[in-house]
Amino acid sequence: MPETDEDLMARLQGGDDLALNELMARWERPLTGYLLRQVGNEAAALDLAEETFVRVYESRHRYEGRAKFCTWLYTIATNLSRNHHRWRARHPNVSLETPLAPGAETPLGEVLAAVTPSPAELASTDDTARLVREAIEQLPEEQRTTLVLFEYQDLGHAEIAHILGCSPKAVETRLYRARQTLRERLRALVD
Repeated sequence: MPETDEDLMARLQGGDDLALNELMARWERPLTGYLLRQVGNEAAALDLAEETFVRVYESRHRYEGRAKFCTWLYTIATNLSRNHHRWRARHPNVSLETPLAPGAETPLGEVLAAVTPSPAELASTDDTARLVREAIEQLPEEQRTTLVLFEYQDLGHAEIAHILGCSPKAVETRLYRARQTLRERLRALVD
């Protein structure tokens, strides 16, 4: 029988650093998927997933095992994605219409368009999926985080409440509001 996440954390706390490799192998993909839905950028999601595991290692002695490991992991990841959103708000992106240099005529968007699309970009060409992703990204942070944890990470109301520091009833309300907002936005886009 494979070791539980909590057993691996106990090993990690006991000095067995290889236990972190096993946790990363189990959780890298779901965690990166969660973060991708949170930040909408693959490179940023990968960086945040890596930072999450760094924080797991650095905080290993504070893990108490009262909650499931995944709850603790997603709490760290959620806090990092919040920090990322705050940082992005203070450091906006350069417009694609902006020339690369003063006096240059070619906008950045045209230069980027000339680059061959990545496999991830090619895979995401489905319009419906794109519309849903965009609608989810536009949700208020609390609703987006709650929705992603519930729908994509398959966490229950109690686990999400623990991660977000709110009540299960608040989770239920946020899910309801997120779904209502998505219905309205997607209906408007389809019509």
